[in-house]
Amino acid sequence: MHLPERQLHRHEGFHSAFLEHDRDVLVWLPPGYGRSHERPNDRYPVLYMHDGQNLFEPETAFQKGEHWRLGETAGQLIEAGAIEPLIIVGIYNTGEARKDEYTPTRDAKLGGGGAGDYGRMIVEELKPLIDRTYRTRTEPAATGIGGSSLGGLVSLYLAFTHPQMFQRVAALSPSVWWNTRAILKTVRQARAKPPLKIWVDMGTAEGKRGLDDARLLKAALVGLGFIDGVDLRYAEYEGATHREESWAERVGPMLTWLFPGPRKAQSSPGPQTAQNS
Repeated sequence: MHLPERQLHRHEGFHSAFLEHDRDVLVWLPPGYGRSHERPNDRYPVLYMHDGQNLFEPETAFQKGEHWRLGETAGQLIEAGAIEPLIIVGIYNTGEARKDEYTPTRDAKLGGGGAGDYGRMIVEELKPLIDRTYRTRTEPAATGIGGSSLGGLVSLYLAFTHPQMFQRVAALSPSVWWNTRAILKTVRQARAKPPLKIWVDMGTAEGKRGLDDARLLKAALVGLGFIDGVDLRYAEYEGATHREESWAERVGPMLTWLFPGPRKAQSSPGPQTAQNS
């Protein structure tokens, strides 16, 4: 299924002064956004998502045809009143540079550690462009950041280091393992609990280490003062694996938690069942 061109806008070759590689950026607009003559003063929260080529279009996904169907799911939830209308920004990764850009610390064997500059690109260059170009709500409480795997790791890191910018966080199957679980140190060493609303999940078929790490992350967040069901949502998905099709099934519950709409969803999209832990 292809999204209407009016809903998906492409900014090709976005250049950053902080990063070596240019990248495409996709902007998904909610249903009704184009009818500005009807509601010209409406402004929308924004969710920035990593690995943008996997989100909206089957042809560009890492596994061709296996994309998140993020636009279709968000549109359906908005129409149902299950989530508030929002703008979603998909930031392409740049292949080999992905590991460096998505990791907050340098690992002695694996390298990486360029998430600081990647964050500067979003905060100082991309977000101002999006805010100038589209009818956004610019306050941190209306701005989210999210991704899966290393994208989930960098989302947590950027939210903890830039809570004045991002206060809604989606970390699907986050790579907590990176550099001896350095992200746990970031959480535990926080001087105070930041004003975040966080989604964390993991599939039960992603391996024992993945589940153990996700549970350690949840424990660290709870130790900092987050309350599961209040400003933290932790879920484990039975049989879910570490791939795009599994994350596509969790898009609906994630959006419903982070951007709840005027009417509570009657059921969570997708065939899988989440279990709290």
